[in-house]
Amino acid sequence: MTDIAATGSLAGTERLDRQSLFLLFIGLFATAIGQAFVFAILPPLGRSVGLDEVRITAIISTSALVFTLVAPFWGRFSDKIGRKPVILIGLMGYCIGSLAFAVLFSLAGDGVITGLTLFIIALIIRSLQAATMSATSPGCTAYAADHTVARFRIKTLARLSSANSIGMIMGPVMAGLVAGLGLLAPLVVASFMSGLAAVIIGLKLSKGVTPRATQTQPQRLGYLDPRLRVYLFSAIGAFTGFAMVQQTLAFRLQDVLNLSGIETAQYTGWAMMVSAASSLFMQIVIAQRFAGPAIQLVRWGGGLLLFGTVIISALDSWGAVLTSMVLIGAGLGLLMPAVAAGASLAVGPKEQGGVSGLVSACPAAGFVLGPISGGFLYQHYQPAAGWGAVVILLIVFVATLKPLRNPAPSAA
Repeated sequence: MTDIAATGSLAGTERLDRQSLFLLFIGLFATAIGQAFVFAILPPLGRSVGLDEVRITAIISTSALVFTLVAPFWGRFSDKIGRKPVILIGLMGYCIGSLAFAVLFSLAGDGVITGLTLFIIALIIRSLQAATMSATSPGCTAYAADHTVARFRIKTLARLSSANSIGMIMGPVMAGLVAGLGLLAPLVVASFMSGLAAVIIGLKLSKGVTPRATQTQPQRLGYLDPRLRVYLFSAIGAFTGFAMVQQTLAFRLQDVLNLSGIETAQYTGWAMMVSAASSLFMQIVIAQRFAGPAIQLVRWGGGLLLFGTVIISALDSWGAVLTSMVLIGAGLGLLMPAVAAGASLAVGPKEQGGVSGLVSACPAAGFVLGPISGGFLYQHYQPAAGWGAVVILLIVFVATLKPLRNPAPSAA
């Protein structure tokens, strides 16, 4: 089994079987749809209990920092105990965390917990949730890489990435519908879905390849590894700019269109859904069929992100928002599968857990400074959040144009 695993396939196959791909898809989908719920309802929910823009975005930023720091650990830990246990830890952590978050804001709505106490407890709960939920993505990505040879890596990881896109498509729509029952209802639904996913995966997903660290200690990778730098920092920069736009979008819609809290959640949900649908389209039509170097897709994705952010920063209409979110979603739909595949192919078989953890941490790393800096800029001058994102994305795009010294050397 170990020799087979070292080639990136299992039992003589060249790519992940459909049942395993579907099960991994379920795990990532449950987390993505829950995150879509949170992004849609947290701004109006936070305002309804007296939290301002900076504190609301600080909750997102702090949890993202925890995710960024812990996700690489889960990737390495999956080398020791296997991918499946790590995936289950992530899903159950998300399940419990979402329920705890709902209970907290229910108490806040009743006036039991308010002000600074509410803010601190919300930070703690969301951070603990992030520490555990950060296990799901590296576990799923490494499992897929274990069972897929190099030439099918982009296609397989693009299919897996579509779980996030579909979750972000369905999540906002469901959040808008469920929010009609109250702003806390989406959190309860998110908790149920991640718990159900954990049960299904626990019963149906095979253990996968033998944990490699029982034979050799995997090498610890870092963000500055010359093989990975361009991929990892492109993803971090892209998501920093994206977070600045996304996390201030609800405030902007509410203020410009004079919406109620529930209406804000619904409009924000539609914008996020359009973006996710565009991302899914690009993953299916382009990324899954692309046979060239991964860095080319990274460049295309960065360019689309930049163009979309310029539009949303320059114009205030609802139509402009939808157009820009289509372009932003298309950019992410190309960029992230390419980052995951390019980074995976740049390292050896024994480093797949570590690189999966780093790649999984990149979106969260972008949400460390993105939301709180966007919230700070928005609070002082509304257009500044968007134009700040434009500057960051321009730097990312220019950086991707530099030729790679050693593009994709691995035969993993």
